[in-house]
Amino acid sequence: MRKSLIALLACGLILLSSLEAATAYRRHARQVAGKRAVAVAAGHATWGQILNSPHEWGRGVGGFTKRFASGLGQHAVKYGIQTGVAGIRHENLHYQRSNLRGTWPRMKYAVKSTFIVPRKNLPGKTVATSRLAGNFGAGMISRAWQPASGAGVGAGLASGGIGLGADVGLNVAREFWPRGKPRPIARKR
Repeated sequence: MRKSLIALLACGLILLSSLEAATAYRRHARQVAGKRAVAVAAGHATWGQILNSPHEWGRGVGGFTKRFASGLGQHAVKYGIQTGVAGIRHENLHYQRSNLRGTWPRMKYAVKSTFIVPRKNLPGKTVATSRLAGNFGAGMISRAWQPASGAGVGAGLASGGIGLGADVGLNVAREFWPRGKPRPIARKR
């Protein structure tokens, strides 16, 4: 299982152009094993612990550990697929805040920006195929290490939809998060 996950991540990175590969690899490594990834996996594991889902893993420390590892694995697969597809399609998945005024126009912009993203190589925008492929691909691939109760196609598609909904929520949060003032540069004394 571990070898197939590593192979999938490697394939996503090999597909990038050689110049972008080093930068993408560093960014990918941060996203797969960084603070945000651990926080997402911990939240995933906590929610699974509360719901006791999947019930075969139990409620103890062992169950939490399996849920946490599953969340990290799914997160790694998502970003592996997303990085490879975004590189091929020249998609810029970095959220760019709007300059719109009012709650609804900004909300619509944030939701739309989850599915329509700027291109890197041409002017204009394109469908965020990499985001869709990453979420639904990770949802389906993660079923391989799930117990029987959560290993179906429906559960994989539901997991992908939940991941896509989380991306929408994250973009909305980024849009409405207060813009910080530039920090003054600390002078050495």
